[in-house]
Amino acid sequence: MFWTLLGPPQACPAHPGRAGADLLEELLHIKAVAHLSNSVKRELAAVLMFEGHQRAGTVLFSQGDKGTSWFIIWKGSVNVVTHGKGLVATLHEGDDFGQLALVNDAPRAATILLREDNCHFLRVDKRDFNRILKDVEANTVRLKEHGKVVLVLQRDLQGGGGHAASARSSSRYLVMAGTPEKILEHLLEFMRLDATVHDPVDTLLGDFLLTYTVFMPTSQLCRALLHHFRAEPLEGSERDKVAYSLRKRRKILRLVSQWVLLYGRLLQGDRSTTALLQNLADLASRDPQLGGLGQEQGQERRRPRGLENGDGSASPQAKARSSGIWLGTPEEATPDSPCALRAQDKVPYEIFRADHSCLVSVLPVNASVRDVLRALEPRLGRDRDREHVLVKVNSAGERALLPPDAVGVFTALGLNERLFVATRDELGNLTPHPEQLGPQAGSSDTLDLISSKELASHITDYDWNLFKSIHQVEMIHYIVGPQRSHEVATANLARVLRRFNELQFWVATELCLCPELGRRARLLRKFIKLAAHLKEQKNLNSFFAVMFGVSNTAVTRLAKTWEMLPHKIRKLHSALERMLDPSWNHRVYRLAVAKLSPPIIPFVPLLLKDMTFIHEGNRTLAENLINFEKMHMMAKTVRVLQRCRGHAHAPLSPLRSRSPHRPEDAKAVRISTCSEQSLSARSPVCTWAYLQHLRAIDSQKELLRLSRDLEP
Repeated sequence: MFWTLLGPPQACPAHPGRAGADLLEELLHIKAVAHLSNSVKRELAAVLMFEGHQRAGTVLFSQGDKGTSWFIIWKGSVNVVTHGKGLVATLHEGDDFGQLALVNDAPRAATILLREDNCHFLRVDKRDFNRILKDVEANTVRLKEHGKVVLVLQRDLQGGGGHAASARSSSRYLVMAGTPEKILEHLLEFMRLDATVHDPVDTLLGDFLLTYTVFMPTSQLCRALLHHFRAEPLEGSERDKVAYSLRKRRKILRLVSQWVLLYGRLLQGDRSTTALLQNLADLASRDPQLGGLGQEQGQERRRPRGLENGDGSASPQAKARSSGIWLGTPEEATPDSPCALRAQDKVPYEIFRADHSCLVSVLPVNASVRDVLRALEPRLGRDRDREHVLVKVNSAGERALLPPDAVGVFTALGLNERLFVATRDELGNLTPHPEQLGPQAGSSDTLDLISSKELASHITDYDWNLFKSIHQVEMIHYIVGPQRSHEVATANLARVLRRFNELQFWVATELCLCPELGRRARLLRKFIKLAAHLKEQKNLNSFFAVMFGVSNTAVTRLAKTWEMLPHKIRKLHSALERMLDPSWNHRVYRLAVAKLSPPIIPFVPLLLKDMTFIHEGNRTLAENLINFEKMHMMAKTVRVLQRCRGHAHAPLSPLRSRSPHRPEDAKAVRISTCSEQSLSARSPVCTWAYLQHLRAIDSQKELLRLSRDLEP
């Protein structure tokens, strides 16, 4: 606890014994301040006060009182009451109240009463509130063209040096909003010739390249870059014009080189990018003054670099060209993570018919529903002339009709979901395939032969391969919608999320399918120890999955099973549970992760929750300008992937030593080929195959039925 509450309400500075930057990080996730810029949030973090009240029914202020403070609910809830109407609203954690009276300098419009005991608030007094808003406005510059604002800049009040969170421009001003073209122009004007997308202080280049597809198509960016490269200055002496043009072209080449290094193979197949690279290579080869730059950049590209492709793989190395220019085409890039999926990669689509027969068609990852139906048409037999639709069916039999323009639907399937092709007349008769219902018997015999530590190590190896295949831009496209860019697939991120759900339901399934009480208690003990080993190996994603599985209500209600656990294991479980505490925006987890050194597999669903909060809490377009403050926040969140994979030369298994024998292809090794005798020797290949083919019941209703059968 940050403060102690005894008797009447108490107030103290919001950061006793802790840095203001810590509170700023938490403010970024409070919806009450989501609409404010980071500059305002930073100023607020310095003046916020904590205020706590112990008893429900306490009146915080009454209708008609003079407005003196703005409040944000940190913990608890309040009732809003007005004269004549009574209770008009209930506010919860993250909501705010009292701001209107400060802005309008008017009396309080309602009475605020505590709805529950032990409520805590963040408080900003009126004087600080007005000063902050006034200071921010005074340091904001709006550039206009033809009478319209095209760029909004804000002075860096922190001074830029050493403040990574605030320094987002190479000038004294931060980009807050602007048109896409003007933001790019500002970037080219102020970026350094040695700028990189991974600069922890000056993040403007990285912010732009990570998020540009949210607000401008790749083809538009390519046209704009080519225009700037060819453009000649209209003013100044001839010597100044030449120097300016040379410097600007070097910056464009630098930007494009960082773009290629960041996106890697994701740019393959994009015609506008390929054309831009070729045009720039041709134009640069005709300019002898750019030859030296080509050699310099070529040497830099040949240096080992970590994470330049956004997925943990090394940088692509450009082949030497006769022109001497450093810039290669995307086809020259070395492969990314072996199991990474790209939009144009072809994978087998398994699609079922109403009679549960299966059709397999090899199609691109980002194929549209229309493309899938077109590929299946010749194989639909006598029904080929009838209209067919593609339907997603889950294990409960719930059906979702997929629109023709939807893309990447096969790799986006959730746990135990399947695709069905059917006529509209068949829609009502579609039922889940038997394999969607999950196993009828557990695999405790197999699990008895594998130690919890060995199990954790194999899970971590497998998860690391999936995690390092996620490209940073996938996080952004997963939230804003894959329809914005067909060249970026979110399949790798979807696999990690599906694996998370698979693990948590696998744990609950195995426990609910274990009929013997003693054996079930031993299995529960193994899963708790498995969670502890996963946490030790810094595989926090699977740690949360296993703990969620153990915390499933179908498992927690098994009182006799829990009673059989040794005291030491119950104590371990209680200690591990603290990491799951969601209060104060998962503060316990966030503080723990901040202390860890990479490599780490973070809790991915929480990252996506943060991204969703940023996306939904901040408009992308405001007054016809791109809200670049939102782009910065999104880019900062996805950089967590870079930090977690922050090794230039990651070993085959970054979280433990192992021999390079793991087959990633699920078809390479089938669990059916592994006998229990081979598993008794803990064959790594057999264990690896078992973990690639986990089966789980994802119906909570069915898990509860099984649980009640075990312990009525």
